[in-house]
Amino acid sequence: MQLSFRTLSTFTAALCFLLALVWGLMPQALLAIWSIEYSSAAGFVARRSAVLFAALGVMFYLVRQAPPSAARSALCSGFIVGCFGLAALGFGEWLYGHAGPGILLAIVVEFALGLGFIQTRRVSGEMGEAVG
Repeated sequence: MQLSFRTLSTFTAALCFLLALVWGLMPQALLAIWSIEYSSAAGFVARRSAVLFAALGVMFYLVRQAPPSAARSALCSGFIVGCFGLAALGFGEWLYGHAGPGILLAIVVEFALGLGFIQTRRVSGEMGEAVG
C-alpha cells in the first residue's frame, strides 16, 4: 500500500502528539507496558522525551503539505534514521532482557514508520536528491 507524504506526515504528527501527552502526563503507563520500573530518573527522561515528541509532531504537521524539496527530504531522512535506530535499540534491549515484550509493539511501529517514509521518498522521487 502506497501512502502519500501528506497522509504519512499527518499520521506521524498525530502519533507524536499522542506520545508527547502520554510520556508527559503518565510515563509510568508506557514504562509498565515495556516492563520497566518507574523511577524519578525515568520520569525525568520521559518528560524530556515528551517535549521532543511534541516538537516532531509540530514539524510533521507543518510540513505535511510541502512539495518534494531538500528540506522535506532531510526531515524524512532524519526520521528514517531515528525510527530504525529506535527499533534496533528496542530489539536489543528486549533480547538482553532490559525490556519486556511490550517493547515489540513500539519496534513494529518504528520499523513501519521508517519503511513508510522510505516508500514516500521513493514515490516522490526524493531518494537521489542532494541535501546541502
